[in-house]
Amino acid sequence: MTSPATDGAATAVAYPNIALVKYWGKRDEALFLPVTGSLSMTLDIFPTTTSVRLIDGPTDAVEFNGAAATGTAHTRIEKFLDLVRAKAGRTERAEVITANAGPTGAGLASSASGFAALATAAAAAYGLDGDGRALSRLARRGSGSASRSIFGGFVIWHEGEGDGEVGDLSSYAEPIGGDDLDPALVVAVVEAGAKAVSSRDAMRSTTATSPLYRPWAESSRADLAEMRAAVARRDLPAIGEIAERNALGMHATMLAARPGIRYLSPHSLTVLDAVLALRADGIAAYATMDAGPNVKVLCSRADAPHVAATLDFLGDFVSTRIAHIGPGATLSAGGDR
Repeated sequence: MTSPATDGAATAVAYPNIALVKYWGKRDEALFLPVTGSLSMTLDIFPTTTSVRLIDGPTDAVEFNGAAATGTAHTRIEKFLDLVRAKAGRTERAEVITANAGPTGAGLASSASGFAALATAAAAAYGLDGDGRALSRLARRGSGSASRSIFGGFVIWHEGEGDGEVGDLSSYAEPIGGDDLDPALVVAVVEAGAKAVSSRDAMRSTTATSPLYRPWAESSRADLAEMRAAVARRDLPAIGEIAERNALGMHATMLAARPGIRYLSPHSLTVLDAVLALRADGIAAYATMDAGPNVKVLCSRADAPHVAATLDFLGDFVSTRIAHIGPGATLSAGGDR
């Protein structure tokens, strides 16, 4: 998957993935080990491009979307680079230049593409060798969902077994095939700004306080088994049904947290109602949502233009993009800038 960069610099591109069976909850905060496994589809829109170059200096320099990164964004990237340095047995600091093509922090998986790209570029710049599984485990340490964006198509992230090193080694993502399904995902953006509550904070609060969380986690394990079977038999309506119930259940756990966390907005509900109306009209369209107000609608490639047009007609508050199956993270040594 990766090869060492020859000059201490590398550039990587990674795409977001949308979980069809959700990752929501960690059993180990330090190692980012999930409570349950998850399954996703990597998209072909909104990529993150990240360059890493080793430098002489006392600190890391991080540029994010054209400006110097500060606060939490800088801290998360520097902490991740410390992990890479420890694994590589090196001490050099790095210059990181990263940019998202899509909205950041809006529930559109920007952290997945971001840390998948950073893991791929940093591993190469620091000379870490490893296969896709190792790179997935590394990306997981920056953002759990990033483990899945290392690969294209339909991807499963295994929850793994146990804690500590055993858990770390057994919790990774891998592709599961099914790309010949050729589905579309209509991304309906109703709020492009950053969320008031981060996914990380919402996840921590939900797992700690929601009385609905444990029942949802158990049902999610059953959803994952059913989803794998649906992908294997190329059953797109079944995939959509499972994805929709799993996502709505996840949002229910957040609403039941104490205090409740609500990402669903009135515009989100309008889009969800439109998806129900599409199904009533015979269109196999199914909604999923991450930790944010924006809705993604799974359907066939042939139906995607009609679904997008229907959602666009709802009003100026919604804009749509049609996504299809996208590639895994890619690397070019040398840090093109």
